[in-house]
Amino acid sequence: MMFKTGVFLFTCMLLTVSGIAQMKLEYPKTKKIEQTDDYHGTKVSDPYRWLEDDNSAETKAWVEAENKVTFDYLNQIPQRAAIKARLTELWNYEKYSAPSEQGGKYFYSKNDGLQNQSVLYVAASTTDKGRVLLDPNTLSKDGTVALNGLAISDDGKLLAYGLSVSGSDWVDWRFRDVETGKDLPDVLTDIKFSGASWSKDGKGVFYSRFPVIDAKAKLTSLNYNQKIYFHKLGTPQSEDALIYERPDDKEMSVGGGVSEDGKWLIVYVSKGTSPKNQIYYKDLTKADSKVLPLVDKFESSYSFIGNDGATFYFETDKDASRGRVVSVDVSKVNKEWKEIVPEGKETLGGISFINNQFVANYLKDAYTQIRIYDTKGKFVRNIELPGIGTASGFGGERDDTETFYTFSSYATPPTIYRYDMKTGKSEVFRQSNVKFNPNDYEVKQVFYNSKDGTRIPMFVVHKKGLKLDGTNPTLLYGYGGFNISLTPGFSVSRVAWMEMGGVFAVANLRGGGEYGKDWHESAIKLNRQKAFDDFIGAAEYLVSAKYTNPKKLAIQGGSNGGLLVGAVLNQRPDLFGAALPAVGVMDMLRFNKFTAGRYWTSDYGSPENAEEFAAIYKYSPLHNLKKGAKYPAVMVTTADHDDRVVPAHSFKYAATLQESQGGDAPVLIRIETKAGHGAGKPTSKQIEEQADIYGFLIKNLGM
Repeated sequence: MMFKTGVFLFTCMLLTVSGIAQMKLEYPKTKKIEQTDDYHGTKVSDPYRWLEDDNSAETKAWVEAENKVTFDYLNQIPQRAAIKARLTELWNYEKYSAPSEQGGKYFYSKNDGLQNQSVLYVAASTTDKGRVLLDPNTLSKDGTVALNGLAISDDGKLLAYGLSVSGSDWVDWRFRDVETGKDLPDVLTDIKFSGASWSKDGKGVFYSRFPVIDAKAKLTSLNYNQKIYFHKLGTPQSEDALIYERPDDKEMSVGGGVSEDGKWLIVYVSKGTSPKNQIYYKDLTKADSKVLPLVDKFESSYSFIGNDGATFYFETDKDASRGRVVSVDVSKVNKEWKEIVPEGKETLGGISFINNQFVANYLKDAYTQIRIYDTKGKFVRNIELPGIGTASGFGGERDDTETFYTFSSYATPPTIYRYDMKTGKSEVFRQSNVKFNPNDYEVKQVFYNSKDGTRIPMFVVHKKGLKLDGTNPTLLYGYGGFNISLTPGFSVSRVAWMEMGGVFAVANLRGGGEYGKDWHESAIKLNRQKAFDDFIGAAEYLVSAKYTNPKKLAIQGGSNGGLLVGAVLNQRPDLFGAALPAVGVMDMLRFNKFTAGRYWTSDYGSPENAEEFAAIYKYSPLHNLKKGAKYPAVMVTTADHDDRVVPAHSFKYAATLQESQGGDAPVLIRIETKAGHGAGKPTSKQIEEQADIYGFLIKNLGM
């Protein structure tokens, strides 16, 4: 069959090798064009540039052709149906969020098990089952409309909620009366990377938005000139009051939140994805007050915790790589910063202000520890957790005497606890009922040395009684960027993998936030290779410790982790049996040309800078594929509505890898429709994709 677009589709052929049915794949012959760019004197060819136009009929035909090859291949894997059935069984358990109290009402989300989207409930008490307040499943037939942001007014009477469609980062905000369950006429559009913060009187919200973008370009265009507005309920968005903007630099990101007492608007200003930010503030008790600077340089990160009148409390990494708590009195001309809780040995990951105390969430070697301090910085107590895992939640207001948190680990399903701030006691509030036995699995943390001798932690999870004979199929996951920490969490899909005899490993690479600012900044820009070395070191450890061998080892990562997988695959194709780069940043010379890509120069550097270009070009997954090299089995995954990392990254990478592959292992690309970067993906689509991934691994790791 020939497409008029110039894309040719060939069928799959079955060959018998050593008695096992293997597929000889013929890929779509992807058209090439003459396109060469000059980067600081270096000429770089880009023959698949045309795939960047995701709206063209030609690109859509290519997507269809590639998906046909991929699903023809996957349909030949007999275990795939059983994997999907078991994933569905595991997924089918009630999932709750920790409740949040506002205005005497409790709000929480619940998924009955296989609902595509979780449902928001409101209840009169913690013992009341409550009623449905918002069900996103009723807003689309296929579950592709997702809840993407919530804000409840101080009196608990009004709900502001954001909806995104097909996984897009673009969000429309609406408003609902909590008592009646009916929507108000107000709708806010052109919003991305923003929440909503209610005024104390509940008459409106502060939010950030971008200028209007043409609908056809909305999934690919760069986003500039974000501004903070105030929307008064009952008025059109066109009349919203402009609160703050940065006309001096269109790349500035701005956002604002109202203090608990309603007296202050705290304004955050950032550039790129760097944690370093500026802080401004506005006195909301004075109608004509200006937005004033508090921190006007990008030197450190600051996160507002709360306030006592004009005394503001912040979490910061200024002069403290692993974080500390400080205060400042903004009413004084000379604003003196005072240390409240000094930097500790562990990394401070967040602070809640409850019962007039600071609940501090620390990371010790990438797992949670919780400590409580008073407002003078005096240690009160630890909150004892069930084991090595992740605790999150601890929401509430400063006068609350109770809070809720969720604890989970790789083999421990989420359990919600109620915590009494007065007595220091935790009690189980809700417990997950997953159809598996946690006692059958073992979670341990190991440490290994990277190429330069740096000690790197890694979690390894598997069935108890595993034999270290070097034959176990192993899935190694990593990220290593943007100050993001990978902490132990529960996933039914990982349980399914371990049930099949697989080992699951997560490496805490440099570039993440596990050990604070220094850990993050040690692997950015010119030093990105350190994150790749850490990941390669993790793979080498798993082989040397006899968990697995290269033919049985698969690597996986998404977004920045997709870049990670692509980079190490090029550098060490001999070390892996399969690779799963998901929604990855694969074209490092053009990532800054699309949507949010320009934000990432804070971690990656810019191809427009000669020195940074030289570093980027050395590892860019797209540009370091070698024709005729023998690559392991690869299945790229992406989605047609990904407006975070546009699918062109994966399209161009897959086409180039298919052309370059000198071995017999398959190179596939699975392109999800009506989905985005991952957030809000319907349960049904998650299960289908995971079954396809494990089917691919079963076949190519010889399980």
